[in-house]
Amino acid sequence: MKFHDDQRILGIDPGSRITGFGIIDSMHGKTKYITSGIIKSVKGDFIERLKLINESVQNIINEYKPNIMVIENVFIHKNPSSALKLGHARAAAICATFKSDISVHEFSPREIKKAVVGTGAATKEQVQHMIVSLLNLDGVPPEDAADAIAAALCYCNHKAVQSSLNQIAGKEL
Repeated sequence: MKFHDDQRILGIDPGSRITGFGIIDSMHGKTKYITSGIIKSVKGDFIERLKLINESVQNIINEYKPNIMVIENVFIHKNPSSALKLGHARAAAICATFKSDISVHEFSPREIKKAVVGTGAATKEQVQHMIVSLLNLDGVPPEDAADAIAAALCYCNHKAVQSSLNQIAGKEL
């Protein structure tokens, strides 16, 4: 499978109260920051918050037209209720892609941190610092937005490595 050079990637850091998003373009091996932010769904009952996440992600998709979405996998929480709520928030964001031709990819928080910072145990501050450095940003995005941008960058790194390995394998055949 060939890695397509021109892609608009939407990263999502899901949360039942704050969902981060970040959009980057990947063109010819270079990444360009487009936008990022957070979706605050702190008011209302849980179903209303999920609806807000879904509608907000749909609006982002309609405005920026990404062709890839990258979202964090659910990690094990000490509190099973928190893990379930996070899973619902992820589903609300993923369902927003169903009316669009968007490919959805998932990575664990450790994979994302390792791809951007170099260690899967990186702090949120380290992720923010690397996002600013890698994309030459003027300001520091909020933590959840930085995590979403990191997810998008993780996808770029993963696809670039996969493409290189495919080229090497093709030469050896």
